[in-house]
Amino acid sequence: MNMPNGFENDARGERWMGGKLLVAELAAAVLLTVCLSPAVLRGAAEGGTSCESLASLSLPHTTITLAQSVPAGDFTPPPPSNAPSGHTETPIKDIPGFCRVAATASPSSDSLIKFEVWLPAANWNGKFQAVGNGGWAGRISYGGLGAAVQHNYATASTDTGHEVANGSFAIGHPEKMLDYGYRAIHEMTVQAKAIIAAYYGTGPRWSYWNGCSTGGRQGLMEAQRFPRDFNGIAAGAPAAYRTHLQFASMWVAKATLEDPDSYISPGKYPLIHAAALQACDALDGVKDGIIDDPTRCHFDPAVLSCKGSDAPDCLTPAQVEAARLIYSGPVNPRTGAQIFPPFEPGSELGWGVNAGGPLPRDIGLSYFRDVLFKNPQWDFRNLNFDSDVSLADSEDRGVVNAINPDLGPFQLAGGKLLLYHGWADNQIPPLGTVNYYHDVVATMGGAEQTGTFARLFMVPGMGHCSGGPGPDVFDKMGVLEQWVEHGVAPEKIIAAHRTKGAEDMTRPLCPYPEVAKWKGSGGTNDAANFVCVRKERP
Repeated sequence: MNMPNGFENDARGERWMGGKLLVAELAAAVLLTVCLSPAVLRGAAEGGTSCESLASLSLPHTTITLAQSVPAGDFTPPPPSNAPSGHTETPIKDIPGFCRVAATASPSSDSLIKFEVWLPAANWNGKFQAVGNGGWAGRISYGGLGAAVQHNYATASTDTGHEVANGSFAIGHPEKMLDYGYRAIHEMTVQAKAIIAAYYGTGPRWSYWNGCSTGGRQGLMEAQRFPRDFNGIAAGAPAAYRTHLQFASMWVAKATLEDPDSYISPGKYPLIHAAALQACDALDGVKDGIIDDPTRCHFDPAVLSCKGSDAPDCLTPAQVEAARLIYSGPVNPRTGAQIFPPFEPGSELGWGVNAGGPLPRDIGLSYFRDVLFKNPQWDFRNLNFDSDVSLADSEDRGVVNAINPDLGPFQLAGGKLLLYHGWADNQIPPLGTVNYYHDVVATMGGAEQTGTFARLFMVPGMGHCSGGPGPDVFDKMGVLEQWVEHGVAPEKIIAAHRTKGAEDMTRPLCPYPEVAKWKGSGGTNDAANFVCVRKERP
């Protein structure tokens, strides 16, 4: 994977200096990582302090705005700042009592990073779990905080320094782009550990990151820039090569929205999906509505070509070409080089995210309009898949792109990285994560060496972070804890699929490049009847 000029040196400098992670801060981090007493496990104990007294805690360039004990029960998050009058959020159910701390950090004169730290009032497990964001962030991930506290973690989340749902915050505010790119997560992490130590009288024994999509990118950025922040990182469907990912989104938009004749009605997505399954579902020996390994699938949508005029059960020539472009992914028209991988067969039911129209997906549209070109009148039809790619890479210089494969400092710090991605992802092409993993393997001395601290698990049939017909439910934190705390690397992960809350299938997820193969006997909905076997890269 080619990195923008200057990225590697810049990223290495930030990793070793930690963005301002100097000797004093490292010393403080060591002091926070101490053994837990039985008293601490009961809650705020001797040597700690009360929740409300945290309001007076002094932290570098940070102001605590709220320190409040929250009783057990349902918690209703505050509405976004831009929510309409009268809007209320959906309550988070059955949360144990916790200490809620809200704070604002200003590491630069133009930074306003809001974050919250939630601390179990009792039965703290002695660990810290930070949770990531989605899209452009812009608000605290309250659902993630609630889930972490329910499992007895101290936890934190940030809005990454702004409160809007797109990239407009970056116009004229380069410091805020730094906050979004990497600084807000690191600041939140450092301050959260200090708050945890003040409340319990000791810092967390283990620190974990849990994020998918933008949260996956944030996790990789932490491993690359701040390798001592977390002992274990779960990074799902990472939007790591963020600039090139936006070109992939625009490629689909231009293929389907630029010419009305090329538009594929969402009503035809099931038709295309069924044809892809017909061509490729059984390649793994099990016909189950899941394309286990889309890289082996060579499906041509031309099999659906209309015999006459357009009809609901066929594709016109222009629609066939549009579907082929989706499956091929963005390429440089001058060099023919692949800019980013395509969406895979099996993702068709979710194509509406990028191809549903009438305009391109806002997350990509906003990047080009607000961040790259800073032009509110920018028209996606004018995008150049040659010169504009170079411009995007040179402008980013590693601020948002988290693609540095040199994870040496993270490995030396004892960190463990659990990467995962759904093969049926309709928002972030999964081969982007596979390609990054190959880059890490090549940089870190081969697959065996890399596997000691970083492993990738591809999930057949899973959509973006979750959903789809595949086994999308698995215990990421449990797997990481076994690896970090007990040295048990995951040889496989048992995952499940649920329908209306009821488990109806289990499968093993295998460390890439292995895949799950049915033994040839026993039910295909039972993980016990599958074994992980090695699959060579196509």
